Amino acid sequence: MEKRMFGNTGMDVSILGFGGAEIGRDQDVKQVEKLLHSALDAGLNLIDTAECYGESEELIGKALPGRRDDYFLFTKCGHTAGLEGQDWDPAMLEKSIERSLKRLNVDYVDVIHLHTCTEEVLRQGDAIEVLQRAKQQGKTRYIGYSGDSIEALYAVQTGMFDSLMTSLNIADQESIDLTLPEAKKRGMGVVIKRPIANVAWTFDTLPETSYPYEYWKRLLELDYDFLKSPQAIEIALQFALSTPGVDSAIVGTNKPGRWAQNAELLQQGALAKDVYKEIRARWREVAGDDWVGKR
Repeated sequence: MEKRMFGNTGMDVSILGFGGAEIGRDQDVKQVEKLLHSALDAGLNLIDTAECYGESEELIGKALPGRRDDYFLFTKCGHTAGLEGQDWDPAMLEKSIERSLKRLNVDYVDVIHLHTCTEEVLRQGDAIEVLQRAKQQGKTRYIGYSGDSIEALYAVQTGMFDSLMTSLNIADQESIDLTLPEAKKRGMGVVIKRPIANVAWTFDTLPETSYPYEYWKRLLELDYDFLKSPQAIEIALQFALSTPGVDSAIVGTNKPGRWAQNAELLQQGALAKDVYKEIRARWREVAGDDWVGKR
């Protein structure tokens, strides 16, 4: 699988990363072992999780003994997720980081991202200081911000972070102009979440409370012709990965065989320039002012 340099970190990351949110729900260790080992064997070397993804951290820690040198490990902090205290409270953040290391069965992670906090929290500075101390103490090699829109832009402009995790896909393109150029100017690594828009176009209808609903609604208006083709997922994924500044894209699945399939999808390389330009032009034509990055 193709690899790209992750900003100025020196990490050479696979263009696809494993998203750990889905395994945190109703998965057993044996299934997660198959899933993660198949991903690593397919050439993937980036695993992303978070303190609030159910049992995800613990399952990853149990599933990969002896393979720590085969992958880069990212996690996130910020939500209490069973700990005492308020979200973003410095004492709670420190406990959360310690718990993540214990759950993951590691001495350090490669990146800890602040998990979608507000600009107000960032301006207070306490949360960033906790991550900086964790970096100084060797608990993480780098620190980052995970989020979207103007909050992400502020985080990037602080110059405090090594990494940005943000949304980008055919139904969510605000970051292409707003944050990615700023992040790359500062040498930050950029990892994309939701690169295939939760495959929202595959649903005939969705309730407003459904997680993919916002993307589903946007895609009805965007009405891309390629979504009717068998290559729709491939084109959507290539679009995200062909965007300048993107180093890797996080994809989640519960199916072990999917990683080899994903690797095959990307053998074609970058999306054809004319197709990429058509998708961008359609976005500019249709997108409303309120089509901001999905949190």
